Amino acid sequence: MNRKILLLAIPNIVTNITIPLLGMVDLGLMGHLESVIYIGAIALGSMIFNFLFWGFGFLRMGTSGFTAQAFGSKNLQEATRVLVRAVVVAIGGGVLMILLQVPITNFAFLLIGGSAEVEMLARQYFYIRIYAAPATLVMYALTGWFIGMQNARTPMILAISINILNILFSLSFIHLFGMKSDGIALANVMSQCAGILLSLLFLRGYLKKLKKYYNFRDAMNWKAIKPFVSVNKDIFIRTLCLIFVLSFFTTESAQTGDTILAVNTLLFQFFYFFSYFIDGYAYAAEALTGRYVGARDQLQLKRVIRQLFLWGLSLSGIFTLIYGFGGELILRLLTDNPTVIMESQSYFFWVLLIPFVTFSAFLWDGIYIGATASVPMRNSMVIITLVVFLPAYYLLREPMGNNGLWLATMIWLAARGISLWLLSKRAIYERVIMR
Repeated sequence: MNRKILLLAIPNIVTNITIPLLGMVDLGLMGHLESVIYIGAIALGSMIFNFLFWGFGFLRMGTSGFTAQAFGSKNLQEATRVLVRAVVVAIGGGVLMILLQVPITNFAFLLIGGSAEVEMLARQYFYIRIYAAPATLVMYALTGWFIGMQNARTPMILAISINILNILFSLSFIHLFGMKSDGIALANVMSQCAGILLSLLFLRGYLKKLKKYYNFRDAMNWKAIKPFVSVNKDIFIRTLCLIFVLSFFTTESAQTGDTILAVNTLLFQFFYFFSYFIDGYAYAAEALTGRYVGARDQLQLKRVIRQLFLWGLSLSGIFTLIYGFGGELILRLLTDNPTVIMESQSYFFWVLLIPFVTFSAFLWDGIYIGATASVPMRNSMVIITLVVFLPAYYLLREPMGNNGLWLATMIWLAARGISLWLLSKRAIYERVIMR
């Protein structure tokens, strides 16, 4: 079982780890410019895209769950249908974002605080990067489908290629053409478009095998598509809650001031770095849980869940040590601004809590997605966001200030894992028997 987990987890870890590394490179490039406003512009612009793109995260998560179950039951016709549905929704969603770009930004900046300079640069960043939306969402769909087909190698190659291109474009635009945050946005557009062209090469081998199952009308038939829509609707609501909390974190940081916004943005990179790493195991959980649910194999399902949590505990210990001994070095690689570095010291202890507080939530998310147990996952997320996070923050912000924001976020992250564990017997294990 460990071999199956690692064959899926390691390529997914390599895939995921390129994402925070890219974010760190972008922040590092901005952090070495003459003002902290460029870090703030990237933070606020990226936050809007988090709302938009993470809102469509169901394209990856729902696609992987349904595809894995089709793979487990050896139903290639259904696997083909899932691919068609996901790509159609991705293209439609991306085009809609481009058409609505002005009202989206106007609404976003009604809610987001920050200085006038930061807002101006964030808008510029958004209006460039939005043209990558269709390509980005199609890549979500394809990544989920490949993972569901128990193929983690192809998404790894695609992610590495796209992010290397992104870094090269960013370096060129900033150092050769004198661009700033607008160069980061343009690099994203060009690299995502290149990724679509590369993905077509990898799909070619599958399409030869699956073309006999292709039927667009059949794939988009409402009766057939209803479960896909229902599960993805639940994942969408769950993801909106996730985005709300993370964006709330950024917004409250921005309203405190540009320095705290820069500090919290940089420290939160440690969260993203660990989350994308542990998500490699969560993606393995999606693929293997879906496979064993599709095959109705409860024994193997229990084995894979037990082994996943052993890996999660081990990984959390390793990252706590890395952050404890190397955290300051990583921070100094991200910025050389002395004010930001000095202010970060007061809040760095939160970084050390991230691995053990968060790993359970990530693994359970993968398990629930693989089992397409979307309703309990959605309900638990809504409840802990409204009943746990918001009351905790408003109780803690006055006596603790920025530490209160961090503590409320940590409580919310821990509650995610605990609530999904409490619901797992009925939502996951009994689901295999009922199918």
